[in-house]
Amino acid sequence: MRITPVLFAILTAITVHAQAPAPGAQQDGRRVASVNTQPRADVTNMPRPIDMHDSVWIEDLTMLEVRDLIKGGKTTALILVGGIEENGPFLTTGKHNNVLKGTGESIARALGNALVAPIVTLEPGNPLRPNLSPGTIVLSQATYRAVLTDMSNSLRGQGFTDIVMLGDSGGNLNGMKEVASTLNAEWKGQGAVHFIPEYYNYGDVEQFQEKVLGIHEKLEGYHDDYYISAIIATVSTDAIRMPERVKAGKFAINGVSLAPIAKTIENGRKMIAFRTEVTVAAIRKSMGR
Repeated sequence: MRITPVLFAILTAITVHAQAPAPGAQQDGRRVASVNTQPRADVTNMPRPIDMHDSVWIEDLTMLEVRDLIKGGKTTALILVGGIEENGPFLTTGKHNNVLKGTGESIARALGNALVAPIVTLEPGNPLRPNLSPGTIVLSQATYRAVLTDMSNSLRGQGFTDIVMLGDSGGNLNGMKEVASTLNAEWKGQGAVHFIPEYYNYGDVEQFQEKVLGIHEKLEGYHDDYYISAIIATVSTDAIRMPERVKAGKFAINGVSLAPIAKTIENGRKMIAFRTEVTVAAIRKSMGR
């Protein structure tokens, strides 16, 4: 195509316009989130202007709320790891993450001095493994350990003195143990990381279900169990696909009906309480050491 003087002028104008800073953009080339160009207020030492919100989840609290809770003695932080994987035809891929929403809340409140970091929703594995099941997402072992390390250092840097690692899937545990050992050696007593394998106690939960609740399952070969579904039901009945299963006549697992749902939720809360008691005792024992 022949570039005429007029066409050259038009192309030059377009290029200059494209490179010009947009309204609200800083002159050094960086973009800002909005047209508000006022200097951001430093609220680090600002008195909290509103009442404290009742939550143990760091992501649901304001920065000032977290600051004041740490100053008030909540110096334990929980790092929870779940996973995204195949869990049969009835449970969402985020099964372990939904379990942790229930158990994490309970454990933090039972400890009394703990807050919960955002759940690590991806578990370690081989992202390059062929034929990963649809919906499965994993982190490489190196990335997984880096995530745990960075989270722990971030939490310690803002004033948490005890970092507690809990894994809801078996593949979570080895990396947690290694990171905890490495960080404890690096920190040299200036803070501690507690790896708590006692939390991953599904064998004991199954026995509790049978001996205390009187519920016996006949395994159907799914990556699903009554106790898992019951715990998740305390958080979300959609995550166990209750409406769809009721409609299809499939509201049962391993020969055990999930109806009435109120009873299943009650059993789920009892199992959460059981896991909480075991886990809190193990955390306190580790901190005592």
